[in-house]
Amino acid sequence: MRTGTRSASRATASSMVVVAALALVGVQAGAATASAATKAAPVTCTAANTRLTVTEVSRPINHLLLKATNTGTKSCYAYSAPFLRAGADAQAPLAWVEESTPQAVVTLEPGQSAYAGISTYSPDGEGGSTVKTLGVLFTDRNGSGTDKEKTLNLPNGGTFFNSAAAVTYWQDDAADALTW
Repeated sequence: MRTGTRSASRATASSMVVVAALALVGVQAGAATASAATKAAPVTCTAANTRLTVTEVSRPINHLLLKATNTGTKSCYAYSAPFLRAGADAQAPLAWVEESTPQAVVTLEPGQSAYAGISTYSPDGEGGSTVKTLGVLFTDRNGSGTDKEKTLNLPNGGTFFNSAAAVTYWQDDAADALTW
């Protein structure tokens, strides 16, 4: 009887040591993962951590290319599409091209860029005028505008916009941004 009890006690003690060791390793691994996630957690791209440029492109006609380059030290998310204001007197932001929605949020590592294509006008549009500036506001995870608007000068001293003007969602490739 004593031999059976000792064997059972040793087996129980050995099992408890193994469980305790695994628990300790798990806690340490979990803490390391949480610590790494905290350090590397991306932030939202904003005018404060990116450099914005707008350029005219030869094709497709009536298009501009907006480029956002991460100048920060952390990765940042370029959510949805930018809110764009064509000219200082614009009453509403340009429409978003819903068909350009990417499969995932564009993540920019430091030094990487995201692109948005801007169609400035179409014969189907109405009215219009030549504007000299483009106001850009990034979008947060909830679809709201972030911090301050960045105002860019448009190429050639101004660009014609009409009611058909629209902007694509952020893309990780310039060619994809100019597809729409």
